[in-house]
Amino acid sequence: MPQLILDTVIEAPLSVVFDLARSIDLHMYSTKKTGEKAIGGVTAGLIEAGQQVRWQAKHLGVKQTLTVRITAMEKPCFFEDRMIQGVFHSMDHQHIFEELEEGSVLMRDVFNFRAPLGLLGRLAEWLFLKRYMLRFLEERNRVIKDVAESGNYAEYVCC
Repeated sequence: MPQLILDTVIEAPLSVVFDLARSIDLHMYSTKKTGEKAIGGVTAGLIEAGQQVRWQAKHLGVKQTLTVRITAMEKPCFFEDRMIQGVFHSMDHQHIFEELEEGSVLMRDVFNFRAPLGLLGRLAEWLFLKRYMLRFLEERNRVIKDVAESGNYAEYVCC
């Protein structure tokens, strides 16, 4: 199973980074290139443990839906989402937050996925899917970092 690990250092308070990472509104803003929209479950605000969201987006030229549930949460240091329905054979995403000595935050993504279609899926993972998913996460994290460090995050973390 492919595993992507991505570390992002953000100069902002831990609670702000944690909340931005679980903001449905910021997620939609950060994924505007794929037209990602929350169409079911929690569709705005901050997602909490036990809640789920159904996403619709266009990835690799194909319109897709994906439903994930927040299966674990320890505020403000950790949460995990798992796919409960979607195109992947399986997918889970751990979000880990650690306050560093100088006051910045290390945000670590541990993203595990398995493509469908057996051997063809393994080939797709190796040829392009792993790189595609890494770029997707890097862009999302860049937006989280930019918004957190700008100080203009109130619209994404309130309510």
